[in-house]
Amino acid sequence: QVQLVESGGGLVQPGGSLRLSCAASKNIFRINDMAWHRQGPGNERELVARISTTGSTNYADSVKGRFTISRDNAEKTVYLQMNSLKPEDTAVYYCYAHISLDTYRTTELWGRGTLVTVSS
Repeated sequence: QVQLVESGGGLVQPGGSLRLSCAASKNIFRINDMAWHRQGPGNERELVARISTTGSTNYADSVKGRFTISRDNAEKTVYLQMNSLKPEDTAVYYCYAHISLDTYRTTELWGRGTLVTVSS
């Protein structure tokens, strides 16, 4: 079974920091792009940050300069360092990976999500 497991969410005060982690199953043939999405109360799911296999990144305008996405290919893990958090960052954060099942087949994986609450 292939899956993504997130960790690191929780309650933090405005201006604080959190680091999210997402570990992929070790038996995945190859992991391609990885990303973090989020869905806040009453909002649609949106892309927060994406990272390619070579490490190139892109971010939503709302998090540029505050969030950093990184990955450890050997550990099949992606991270999201979130600094200067704001109440509007409150959301369920979902890990995403585009993976190769073998040489020919690819698919998309989503984690179950981890809740981040920014509140005083």
